Order: sequence, then structure tokens, then C-alpha cells
Amino acid sequence: MTITDLLGLLGGLALFLHGMQLMSSGLEAAAGNRMKHILERLTSFRILGVLVGAVITAVIQSSSATTVMVVGFVNSGMMTLRQAVWIIMGANIGTTITGQLIALDVGLLAPLFAFVGIALMVFLKNPKVHHIGSILAGLGILFIGMDMMSASMVPLRDSAAFVELVSTFSNPLVGILTGTVFTAIIQSSSASVGILQALAMSGIVTLPTAVYVLFGQNIGTCITAVLASIGTSRNAKRTTVIHLSFNLIGTIIFTALCILTPLTSLVQGFTPDKPAAQIANMHTLFNVVTTLLLLPLGDWLVKLAIRILPDRPEDQSEGMHLQFIKPASLQRDRSIAIGTSAIYLAQIREELNRMLAMARTNLDLAFQAVEERKPELVPQVEQTEEYIDYLNKEISQYISRVISHETNELDSGAVSAYFKITGNIERIGDHAMNICEYSTMIQNKDIHFSANAQQELAQMHRICLEVLDTLAQTSGFSTQWLEQVAQAEQKMDDMTDDFRQNQLDRMRTGVCSGEACILYSELLTDFERIGDHALNIAEERVAAAPAQ
Repeated sequence: MTITDLLGLLGGLALFLHGMQLMSSGLEAAAGNRMKHILERLTSFRILGVLVGAVITAVIQSSSATTVMVVGFVNSGMMTLRQAVWIIMGANIGTTITGQLIALDVGLLAPLFAFVGIALMVFLKNPKVHHIGSILAGLGILFIGMDMMSASMVPLRDSAAFVELVSTFSNPLVGILTGTVFTAIIQSSSASVGILQALAMSGIVTLPTAVYVLFGQNIGTCITAVLASIGTSRNAKRTTVIHLSFNLIGTIIFTALCILTPLTSLVQGFTPDKPAAQIANMHTLFNVVTTLLLLPLGDWLVKLAIRILPDRPEDQSEGMHLQFIKPASLQRDRSIAIGTSAIYLAQIREELNRMLAMARTNLDLAFQAVEERKPELVPQVEQTEEYIDYLNKEISQYISRVISHETNELDSGAVSAYFKITGNIERIGDHAMNICEYSTMIQNKDIHFSANAQQELAQMHRICLEVLDTLAQTSGFSTQWLEQVAQAEQKMDDMTDDFRQNQLDRMRTGVCSGEACILYSELLTDFERIGDHALNIAEERVAAAPAQ
């Protein structure tokens, strides 16, 4: 093999990997968020879950991305382990579409695909057209890279050392280990299967030599989900155990079949003159048959995962902590951006809901402290306020790290919206603290509010809780919902104006003391600001809704 051949191999590999990434990025941008919504919702039934997993993986061209999404949904509690089993099975079927595409003899059309795709990206400004262009360009570049790799590897057939090395792949253990390690390194079974097909097209390997490497590649693809599960919940880690168990069981079954039966020869016989198609067909057969065999045993896989990773007392965190956000799960690999974004968007959203619940509790206690003259509630409110400040700092820091990795426009907008939401929740917590501290002044200076002022305080208390309860919704962030919050905020503004006027009237008649009037005016200011921050949160939730 000459230096020219080596450079051709490296250039072809670069084009192949870049084409795959370009195609995946285009598919992600065109359908990523829609796919996430489908995956989150349509997983109730066994067969439907498998179909959804297969279709989504076929569309986004990455079983790793689908599995990482599943890890994120399980981690946030939006999906059960039982539902995750069906999606993982489907993802293993869907990932075979890439190998089948490579097996198609469309090499002559590859330059046309690349030209049309690049033309759409360069000459047209419509973002949707850009996504289509990215898909076509990626597909064309992928096939051009395949042809370059195949052509540059032909001289390797005459290298005795390389042929001897490749011949060791026919040993099941060596082949499986090679496929596992190589796929774990590049974190893409689709890419590693494609490279194996290029070797086959060059005549360097045959199906009997490559079959065990192929099985190992199915195991190696699990590494991406394993990395994504670092720092996640126990159930999220069990999801990766299920994924790994599925592929290990399939590898054991098919290794035995290939050793004990003429399965390899039968698969070769379907397409005797097309080695790339032989590998693609075996890859498809492996995942379809394993799914059919394990489909009735989904509950058993869940029990196995729980037995391997049982619950531990130390998994329950104490003190101030991030309950849903697991910074270690943030991956830097942009090729799995869909799955990664599913994890961190769900984590941030759940943590914000938790933070908002704390702010509501504090606001309730704060009004109670003022209305019932209970300054002894101040330490409790102060402790929770410190927790809210801690969450604001930790969530903000996490978002600042996340946003630099996000390439999807909708997800990037959602992350920015969440950053603003956490700041507004923290400000509501500050106003709750202010209100609660007024109870100490009321007690120390023996300040009394009139009966009318007390009724007004009760109204403020009630509408504040109603607004925060509305913000605590987990879905349905429509323009109608935003209008509902906006009307409540306007009502709070109107109440503030009316109550100020009422206070002035009470001052004129001498019903309230000067100190009571000043304190009541401060209360109204905090009340009005809470409404402003609530409306800000609602607006950002609606802005983030398309990515949820």
C-alpha cells in the first residue's frame, strides 16, 4: 500500500464520517424536535414502542441518539423502564437502515446528490431548504467517501501481513472484541458498519470473516448511552444495562448460530455478488430476530437491570443538591446532540419546577407570617430562600455550559428561556423573603392593620398562589395559557392601584398609623413585582414550549 493509497483511505474516511455527520445534522434540524415529541408520547404499547423506536432511529440515522434520548426521558421520570425496553429494541432495528443505504448501488449518483445538496445550502436562504440540502449533501459525500475508501484499500489484498491480521477476525472472540472496541472509540455503529462494508467491497474481508466483527459493533454502540448515563438516576443507568443486555444476548445467540449452522452461507446466498449487501442483511437480521426473540421478555430485561443495579440508600441526596440536573451527563459529542438535548432540557425543566415549588411554599409562608403575626416563620423561609439562591446559581452555571454545545435552534432558544426563568423565580423568592421579614417589624413595633387592609392582604395572598399554581403546569404552554397569566398579572396591577388608593383613604381618616401605611406600601410593591416576574416566566415558558 503506497502513501497515495493511505492518503486516499484517510481522505475517504474523512469524507464518509463528515457526510454521515452532515446528513444526521440535517435530519436533526429538520425533524429532531418532532421526533422527540413522538418518542416521549407514543410509547404506551409494546409493538407501538418498537415501531416508534425503529422509525425515529431510521429518520435521525443514529441508534445512539435515540438511546440517549430514552436515558434522558427515564432520568426525568417521563418514561418508565418498561417503555424504554420497546424503544431500545426498535432503535436497534432502525439503525440498520444506514447499512442498507450503503449497500445500494448508487455510487454514480453520489456526486449529483452532493452537488444538489451544496447548491441548496449555498444559493437558497430558506432554513428548511438548508436542512434538506444538508441531508442530500451528506448522503452524496458519504457515498463518495465510501468509493474512495474502497478504491484505496484494494492494494491491501496483496499485503500478506494485513490479510493475516484480518483473517484473525474469523475467530469469534477476536472479531467481537475488535468490533466492540472500534465502535466504542468512534461511538457510531452506523459508521463502523459502513467501514466494514468498505472493506468488503474492496475484497479484503468476506462475510464469514466480518460477521463476528459485526456482532461486536452492536455491543460497542452501547458506549454512547453508557457515557450519557454517568451522573443520572438509577433508572437511567438501568436503561443502558437493558441496551447492553439486548445486544449481548443477540451476540451470543447469533455467534452460536454462525458456528453451529450454515447461517452465514445462507445470508451470502441472498446477494452472492454484493458483499456490502451481505453485511447489511446480516446486520438487519441480527437486530430483527433478536427483537422478535426478546419482545415477550421485556419485563424480564427490566428485572435483570434492577437486579444488576439495585437501589442504594446513598442514592438519596441530602442537604442542598440538584435533584434532576446531572452535570456529568452533558456530552461534548455534537453527533448525538438530539439525545443529549433531551437529557439536559428535561433535567433543567424538572429542576425549575422544583425551584418554583419552593418559591410558592415561601410565598405562602410569608403571607401567613404577616397575616397571623408569626415572625417565628422567618428562619424557615430564610432557609428555603438560601436553597432557592443555591439552585439559581447551580442551574445558571449548568445552562452556561450547556448552551455552548447546542446547535439546534429550537433547543438553544429553550435553554435561553430557562436561563431567564430561573432568574425570575429567584426574584420571586426574594420578594417572598421581603414580605416575611415585615412580620418581624410588625411584631417589634406592634403595628396593626385595619380590617379592610387585612382583607386586602388575604386577596393578595390568594391570587399570588393562584398565579404560581398556573405557572407550575408541566404542559399546555399556549398563547391562551399566556393570556390567562397576563390577565392575572393585570389584575394584580389593578389591585395594587386600588389598594394604594384605599390606603390613602384610610390615612386621611386616621384609620391606619403612619408606620402601618409605609409597611403596607412596601407590601404592595413586592406584590406588584411578583406579578411582573410571574408574567416574565409565563412568556419564557411559551417561548421554550416548541422544544419541550
